Amino acid sequence: MSTAQPIRLPAGAPTPLLTLTRPKHTVWQIELHNGADSRLTRDLVEGALKPALNIVEREWRAGWRAAVASKAKDEGAGALVIVGNRAQDKFFCNGFDYQSVISDPNWFAVTFDPLLVRLLTFPIPTVVAINGHCFAAGFIFSLACDYRVMTDGSKRNSWVCMNEVHFGAPWPTSFAYLLRGKVTRSTIRRKLALEGHRFTPKEALDAEIVDELVGGKTEDVLARALALAESKAPLAQQGVWGLIKTEVYRDVVEGGERDVRTVTLAMHDAAAKARL
Repeated sequence: MSTAQPIRLPAGAPTPLLTLTRPKHTVWQIELHNGADSRLTRDLVEGALKPALNIVEREWRAGWRAAVASKAKDEGAGALVIVGNRAQDKFFCNGFDYQSVISDPNWFAVTFDPLLVRLLTFPIPTVVAINGHCFAAGFIFSLACDYRVMTDGSKRNSWVCMNEVHFGAPWPTSFAYLLRGKVTRSTIRRKLALEGHRFTPKEALDAEIVDELVGGKTEDVLARALALAESKAPLAQQGVWGLIKTEVYRDVVEGGERDVRTVTLAMHDAAAKARL
C-alpha cells in the first residue's frame, strides 16, 4: 500500500473506519471516522489504526534510508497528524465502546496498550487535531501523541475529560502511568482522574494539556495541526526521535506492561487470534 492515493482501512471493509493520506511531502494524515465520535473499537484499533501506523513508518523509513544513503540533508523529515471525523465539529474521539471492552479481559494488555506504546515511541512527531470533545480513552489516545492542537470552542462546546469516576470504570495501569508521564502538575492530575472535570479548551491550554487553540471549525483546526506537523517534521531527520522518546517515557512504557492479563487457555487463544 502507498499513500500516493488515499488508503481506507480496514482493508476491504464495506464501511471504512479510517482514511490515511499524505497531504504534504513530509506529513501523513489519519482521519478517524468510526461514526461521528470515532469510538475506539477493536476493528478501529486492530484493523485500521495499527496498520495505518505501520504504513506511515514504512514510507517514512524508506525516505529516511534513501536520504542517509544519498547524504541528502534536506530529506528524511516526517510527521503525522491525527484528526477526528472531518464531516462534523462535535467530536474528536469519545473513548471506548465500553460494553465490548469490559467483556474482553485481554483488551488492554493485547489490544489497546500496544497502540499507546506505538504512538508514544513513534519515530516521527505526532500531532493530534482535537476537533471536538475528547473524552476518556480518546483523551488518553491523544495524550500518547507529541502535540495537541484543539478547537477553541467558539463555534460549539468542546471539552477534554476523563470521566471514568462518574460511570464507575477503574483505570488500567497504562492510563495512570501515561497521565503521570505527560501531565506534570499533581493538581491537574487530580482534576482529571479523581474529579472527572470537564476542561474547556482554555482550561486545557492553561493546564498545558493541549499546546494550541484554534478558532473556527474542524478544517481550521486541521490546517493548524498540519502546519505544526510540517514545522516539526525535520526533527525526524536524524532518525533518533523515537529512540529518545523511548528513554524519556521508559517508565510509562514499562509501567503499561504491568496491566493485569488474566490467562486461561481460552483467553490465551483469543489473545493469539486477536494478535494474528
